[in-house]
Amino acid sequence: MSGARRGSLVVVGTGISLVGQMTLEALARVKRADAVYFVVTNPATEAWIKRLKPSAVSLEDCYAEGRHRAHTYRDMADRILDAVRAGKQVCAVFYGHPGVFVRPSHDAIRRARREGFRATMLPGVSAEACLFADLGVNPGRAGCQSFEATDFLVFRRRFDPGSALILWQVGVLGEASVRKGMTASPDRLRVLTNVLRRHYPSSHPVTIYEAAQFPFCDPHIKRVRLARLPEQKILPTMTLYVPPRPSRVRDRRALRWLIGEIRGANGATGAKGATGAGAKSAGGAGGANR
Repeated sequence: MSGARRGSLVVVGTGISLVGQMTLEALARVKRADAVYFVVTNPATEAWIKRLKPSAVSLEDCYAEGRHRAHTYRDMADRILDAVRAGKQVCAVFYGHPGVFVRPSHDAIRRARREGFRATMLPGVSAEACLFADLGVNPGRAGCQSFEATDFLVFRRRFDPGSALILWQVGVLGEASVRKGMTASPDRLRVLTNVLRRHYPSSHPVTIYEAAQFPFCDPHIKRVRLARLPEQKILPTMTLYVPPRPSRVRDRRALRWLIGEIRGANGATGAKGATGAGAKSAGGAGGANR
């Protein structure tokens, strides 16, 4: 059917805090869409999306206790793509930034594009952005490294303790699925702590963090010594922030080279500026003589 309407997909994020962190562009896409699918973390956000688009459908039923997360994410992408294939303008809404720790969003976009459909993602406010704001972290000061906690352990990720370290999903460390009321296993936290203690002293401060989901709530911020980490109650939504060690060794050779480059550039600019000024003065004098 050459006249059939071509489906499309746009993926947007709600931000972390209810209502206020969703962009105006994302709101417009939700309202304009033929079909809206969503995955959020609380009933208030769900009710708000339903007010924006009464026909919106939750993908929460893809989850099941004990079910592997990979299967859940595949089913979400399948349902989104079915609507795209049916010729609908589809908007998929995910909590936070739609591309950060959201496997079904990337999967749906990749598969849609492979099948010839237009598929895009809009940026949103992420938990990382909230962490920078709430903890006063400037990633440009000493750098910042970010890993999923299980991936960090399993693949022995190399990192620089002189830069900030963020470990996501510490509350589901080593877990293939999420269960109601679950917290991080103390034994697994002990393994993580032992790995970190190879690079930091046992007294090194770490922060267990969770961004506020509502404008009237405060973020969860708990600072403890690294050695006390296995004793903490860490929920699936919580993140571990490890600040950089204070001492960093400068590469003197690189520093000398950079200083030389800067001085050389400033010298060239000064010479060019002087030439330009002289030419301008001469031109002005000549003009006056005319």
